[in-house]
Amino acid sequence: MKFKILVAMAAVALATQAIAGPPYLTDDPVPTDEGHWEIYGFVSGEGRHSTMDADGGFDLNYGALDNLQLTATLPLTFSHDPIDGSRSGPGDLEFGVKYRFIKDERDGLSVAIFPRAILPTSRSDRQNRTRLLLPIWLGEDISGGTSIFGGGGYEINPGAGNRNFFEAGLAITHEVTDKVSIGGELTWQQPDSIDGTNQVRPGIGSIVKLTRRYALLFSGGPTFADHRTSYHFYTALGLLF
Repeated sequence: MKFKILVAMAAVALATQAIAGPPYLTDDPVPTDEGHWEIYGFVSGEGRHSTMDADGGFDLNYGALDNLQLTATLPLTFSHDPIDGSRSGPGDLEFGVKYRFIKDERDGLSVAIFPRAILPTSRSDRQNRTRLLLPIWLGEDISGGTSIFGGGGYEINPGAGNRNFFEAGLAITHEVTDKVSIGGELTWQQPDSIDGTNQVRPGIGSIVKLTRRYALLFSGGPTFADHRTSYHFYTALGLLF
């Protein structure tokens, strides 16, 4: 995955269930409520020393039908390294559909698929090939304000030097108060290129409801890959409407 960083604001229609998905890398199976919008203005980044790759923009989610969510991600990119300096431009557009096909309200269990198409619109994408992410996500609300969710999938990553890969993640969150939740996660990804290595990302995160309408979301942690340690983080400001 790319390391991402920018400054942004977001409008988020928070679901009535325990909040999952953003700010975590691990997604959740709960779609946006029918007829509602979730709009995330995100800032996320990953880098090592003075080298950094970044994306920031808006993640648009709409509950088109019961248990069906339409998603579009509209990013900008920013990168910096000691040799080439700083660069910026449009990022890769993403379009997806989340469909929850199991919803067990008694046990708090949900299961969903969330296929995504990632279009090669980035200034740095020389392959000009569309990627496809095919994941499945599961989640359960446990008594006491605790939720566990996770899953993973397969990404079709065409292009010279690239390779298809699996990725997976698991997260646990807990509502400390009615305004603050905290969580931890662990994600893993196979190499996405012929000369790449596995990537492991442990992380912690939190969601703070600032007011009845606004919430702050953030997460971060180390990234372990190629016998080196770097960092990743995500932050957004949410508006409940």
